[in-house]
Amino acid sequence: MNPIIAIDGVNYERKMVKTRLLNFNDDLYKTIEEYVLPARQGGSDWLAISEKVVSVCQNNVRHISTVKAGWLAKLIVKGVKKYPNDIGFSRPEKMQVAVELAGQPRMILAIILGSLGKLVGVRGIFWRVAGNRVSEIDGFNPAAMYPYTEYAILPPKEPEKVCIEIEKRFNLPAVIIDGNNINVEIIARSEGVGLTAEVIRRILLDNPMGQDDEMTPFVLVKKV
Repeated sequence: MNPIIAIDGVNYERKMVKTRLLNFNDDLYKTIEEYVLPARQGGSDWLAISEKVVSVCQNNVRHISTVKAGWLAKLIVKGVKKYPNDIGFSRPEKMQVAVELAGQPRMILAIILGSLGKLVGVRGIFWRVAGNRVSEIDGFNPAAMYPYTEYAILPPKEPEKVCIEIEKRFNLPAVIIDGNNINVEIIARSEGVGLTAEVIRRILLDNPMGQDDEMTPFVLVKKV
């Protein structure tokens, strides 16, 4: 991963911030104070945060022992797109968490409309109809570090408030992202970042945080 990336003629430096293995109910703000602030250089930085670490600190997770995949989840995973470098939603237990979050009627409607969309070459309708931020669910990944192999990570609670609080406490604008080896989605951002969601997405599109055991859930970004 090149630390410098050029977007629309502007260079941005991405600095990975390595942490210890974070645990459920860790204090996110103390973690930022311990690891991010010492790594900060200059006043123009903004902070990109993996939504997974926010959810882990909020203990917003589900253990696999509490999930039993039903007929609908098993049906849906047969039609989801499979990726060679990402588990996605190919595991029925993970899809079951999505079904419980969105509800069966909405998921059935999403299947119907999503299938119709594919017939005319339009993709992504399933996730838009399902709503409830189910596309942000992560986890049950056998390639992840233990104990995250056994947990589904749910969408973080009130992500906008988290970003605002980080900027307020540390004078550090913040962005929460859902990043993987396929795409990056901007979940929330504070006003001080001063960039559009699309520009932020392109800055982080190569997934500098990684997907394995890098333990770099924070990235400081600075214009250079």
